[in-house]
Amino acid sequence: MKLIGPFRQVITLANLPLRGKLSDEQLEIIEDGGILISRDKIQQIGNFETLKSENPNLEIEKIEGTQIALPAFTDSHTHICFGGNRANDFAMRNAGKTYLEIAESGGGIWSSVQHTRNASEEELLETLVERIDFLIALGITTIEIKSGYGLDVENELKMLRIIKRAQQQTKATLVPTCLSAHLKPRDFEGSNQQYLQYVVDEILPKVKEENLAKRVDIFIEKSAFQPDESKVFLLKTKDLGFEITVHADQFTPGSSRIAVEVGAKSADHLEATIDEDIAFLAKSDTVATALPGASLGLGEKFTPARKLLDAGAILAIASDWNPGSAPMGNLITQASILATFEKLTTAEVLAGITFRSAFALGLEDRGKLEPGMKADFVTFKTNNFQNVLYNQGSLKAENLYIDGMKIK
Repeated sequence: MKLIGPFRQVITLANLPLRGKLSDEQLEIIEDGGILISRDKIQQIGNFETLKSENPNLEIEKIEGTQIALPAFTDSHTHICFGGNRANDFAMRNAGKTYLEIAESGGGIWSSVQHTRNASEEELLETLVERIDFLIALGITTIEIKSGYGLDVENELKMLRIIKRAQQQTKATLVPTCLSAHLKPRDFEGSNQQYLQYVVDEILPKVKEENLAKRVDIFIEKSAFQPDESKVFLLKTKDLGFEITVHADQFTPGSSRIAVEVGAKSADHLEATIDEDIAFLAKSDTVATALPGASLGLGEKFTPARKLLDAGAILAIASDWNPGSAPMGNLITQASILATFEKLTTAEVLAGITFRSAFALGLEDRGKLEPGMKADFVTFKTNNFQNVLYNQGSLKAENLYIDGMKIK
């Protein structure tokens, strides 16, 4: 066994509920704490000196200086496997151009599709690993990564194979998601329904055969796929044995209800969710995932996180890092800003980027510092854990541990 510490504070998030609002008084804070690890799991959390005296012959990993420890973060919604750059989209949008005008001028998702198709596998792998390393430096050890910039058999499989190769180059946990239903590609001759059937018949069987992803996503929106055809698609993917997540209610309401009806693990975006659908989400086990990076990138309103929590929903917070609408990628900055506008407690934000976001990915073995959990945690050089969000991302992670081993 190994004892790591002492930490000025260890914020465990132990005993916090999965759903609903949280007060900061519910946080367990261990002063002068230590983290006792057996193999890759947490054995015990407690006072460093007490753990040291009660467990002789331990390996001691001494923490120098004043640091606090938190469970490592999970980013449960990203699009970080892509080619090209859409800085011009951002400039045009800020200059007043509409989404349609940007798309007609050669921008938008289709631009990323073309760049990704044209990029070599080595180029995509190199840039993907660079982005993974950026997220790791923030204290994120579990990262969901979507396909969706290939939109045909060859290129969707290329993206998912690259994500699989990236897993061999990082100690972080990568969770691939097949987003072939991002939008109907311009070079597909047929209707939306025919394209979705093409995904079901041609892409998903190969994804399953190669074990490239266990999750399927769809973008339900006027500019992508309509509610009725999306529901049919989701039920078919569920019959194939995939877990489901949904891009829901980004600009128009209604699709979050479909996510709940088909038993999706999460409904992500929700900027346009109406009160009656907030209540519907809150009664379900479908995680409501806020993506403040998209709100910042598009200049749109934020997900109604306060209402969702007050109604009893499970709220996760993710970055939506993508080349178009959410290019920032800094989950901590985004979550801190969301907290300011939505009046979220520190406990609610920390839960939203740890165990609640891990739950959205079907991973219940991480996100809290308590016995039996995966020993993934992050440290910051400060004497007060509140400074992490207070500094809105400018306080950088000091050390990062995965399975009890320091990787940063």
